Amino acid sequence: MKKKLFPVVLAVSIMLILSMTFAGNVAAKKLIIFAGGPAGGTFQIVGQAIATYKPVKAMTDYNIKVQSSGGSTENLRTVNSGKAQFGTVYSGHVFAGRNGLMVNDPTKYENVLAVNYLYEAPAQLVVGKDSGIKSVMDLVGKKVAVGPAGSGAFSYCEMFFTHAGIWDKIERNAVSYNAGADAFSNNQVDALWLFTAYPNSAVIQAATMNEIALVDLDADARSNGFYEKFKNFEPKPIPTSDGKYRGITEDVGSFVDTTLLVANTNTPEDLVYGMLKAIYTPEGLAYMVSQKKTFKAMSVEKGIKGVATPLHPGAEKFWKEMGVLK
Repeated sequence: MKKKLFPVVLAVSIMLILSMTFAGNVAAKKLIIFAGGPAGGTFQIVGQAIATYKPVKAMTDYNIKVQSSGGSTENLRTVNSGKAQFGTVYSGHVFAGRNGLMVNDPTKYENVLAVNYLYEAPAQLVVGKDSGIKSVMDLVGKKVAVGPAGSGAFSYCEMFFTHAGIWDKIERNAVSYNAGADAFSNNQVDALWLFTAYPNSAVIQAATMNEIALVDLDADARSNGFYEKFKNFEPKPIPTSDGKYRGITEDVGSFVDTTLLVANTNTPEDLVYGMLKAIYTPEGLAYMVSQKKTFKAMSVEKGIKGVATPLHPGAEKFWKEMGVLK
């Protein structure tokens, strides 16, 4: 009887040892929070793409979890507080936050350090083709979907419209892009503001249901001195002549800001360095593009484009090795 029981006891013991070892390895992994964005948005896709890339997942000491958020300004605060170790934030918000220049917020967010450039995002203002709205000044008294609260879109809309003197003269609807597109299609708002990568699915949705136009925001920015005051923005047309927004056949004037990956000052240096080393290979960059074509903008040469604030030590080490940072 004892001889029969011995193999069973031995097998159970081995299974217990293996399970305890596995559990120990899992427990040993440090949880890393990546602050992304609204579900389905480019910010969220950035985090998911990085977290699911096999060489990053293979980093044995860390377990990366992507957390949805309102967007850029929320991520700035979350990363600064240490509640998230990584996040996607617009360069303008990183700069303004570090220097206490956020709208109605003098806090200095000095625990947020730049890691790398991701892509450019243009401002987009969708209106009805026959609405007669040719400038932001024509929005006075109108209903505008201004992006979700806590997002970069909302923050930059507030900044641009305040500068133009109309922020308090419109009826604001702080909703997601998709909800804004629905409201636009149902004649519940007169305009839809976005600050996101081109093309955007919500605008494509709106263009499918309606005859749309985009306001030339570059013309407004030049006429009201916006670029002189907010130097992180760069005039650049939206390449809408490619026909991805139905009914629009020419490029439309706008301005862009760069999107950055950022990290908290206490995010481990080896993690930041290892993540960059994994992503900035031909295979890593191809994987990013496979997740969203917007990431074609990423390259070693553009690695720190738009960075106007201090780099994380792990990023500084990597970009010096790559010859990008002297």
